[in-house]
Amino acid sequence: MNLYPLKFKPILKERIWGGSKLGDILKKQVQGNGIGESWELSDVEGDVSEVANGPLKGKSLQDLIALFGEGLLGKSVKERFGSKFPILIKFLDAKEDLSIQLHPNDVLAQKRHNSFGKTEMWHILQADKGSNLIVGFNKSTTKEEYIQHLQNGSLLNILHKEPVKKGDTFFIKPGKVHAIGAGILLAEIQQTSDITYRIFDFNRKDKNGKTRELHTELALDAIDYEVKHDYRVDYSEEKNTCNPMVSSPYFTTNFVDVTGTFSPELSQRDSFSIYICTEGEVSLNYENGPEKLKMGETVLVPAMIKNIRFMADNAHLLEVHL
Repeated sequence: MNLYPLKFKPILKERIWGGSKLGDILKKQVQGNGIGESWELSDVEGDVSEVANGPLKGKSLQDLIALFGEGLLGKSVKERFGSKFPILIKFLDAKEDLSIQLHPNDVLAQKRHNSFGKTEMWHILQADKGSNLIVGFNKSTTKEEYIQHLQNGSLLNILHKEPVKKGDTFFIKPGKVHAIGAGILLAEIQQTSDITYRIFDFNRKDKNGKTRELHTELALDAIDYEVKHDYRVDYSEEKNTCNPMVSSPYFTTNFVDVTGTFSPELSQRDSFSIYICTEGEVSLNYENGPEKLKMGETVLVPAMIKNIRFMADNAHLLEVHL
């Protein structure tokens, strides 16, 4: 059986802060409100994606890696990550503020959790007026100062708020204290990891009247206490080309504005490619026919496929590869 561009069944996650935009805007098949995340492509244990299209429908991402190996991943990716798919793709809808949190780096995550660390990026799809992110501190601080603010309830006084609008993009390194603010719908690209250290949750309670677990002690040695303005991503929007956004050891992401016809150069790429449609609708054409991709949909193009062509009146894509 041959590989082809693969779509996966979204894994929907109810969250205390979730809203209705995943259904209203991205047309996910959600029941009611409160769905905060749609995991589009995941190899997280217990949440492994399942193929939704074509002859391989029903196969898991792990099944595909076992069956096709380098043909799916690329030789260098298979050598580096073995049988683990290294990238997790999500959409998030924050009706309310998410908890203030951070993620450990690879060394700490491996030592404590036998996991990858979590480097991530966000691309804003829609933001209500006045929406903000929390990204880092507003002044360099020390562990002792941080603990003091945490204990006396004044943590928000030393955190930096960043206003956002549609199209804004942010690269969040491990150790960076952050939170997605209310009113924001975004696409998230990250390492395959679900390790989060929650440090403040606005003292709210879940539907059972319980507060959520905080990870105060674990976070202390993982936090980057310095002010670094290294999180906002500038990128161009030239049509029918791959405009660089993020280049890191964990993933490379490009912005693609498809107007008419565009064929990405894949012949020298030793990696799978992921395309996330963030606006409009596009037809992905390959040797066995077309695959439609609408706003809010994601497709995985296996490494062995080197010739694809996009056609659209106007559509925006995020291209992700290693």
